[in-house]
Amino acid sequence: MNIEIEYCVPCGYLDKAAEAQKTILSTFGEQIGTVSLKPGNKGVYVFRADGDVIYSKPDEFRIEDIVDTIKERL
Repeated sequence: MNIEIEYCVPCGYLDKAAEAQKTILSTFGEQIGTVSLKPGNKGVYVFRADGDVIYSKPDEFRIEDIVDTIKERL
């Protein structure tokens, strides 16, 4: 499974996206193919698993919910 985190550069979401990336990698290790960061703009903060959106701002951000969704998909 490949995870993509698209984040808004002008909004300063890089640190938040990098922390989420670290959490996903440390939780799933080799079960995940990649966890990539994709720079964006206009307030974007979206997580995709194999191209399917599993989180999108403005939904409440909870990394635990994202981790649970990934776990279910594995």
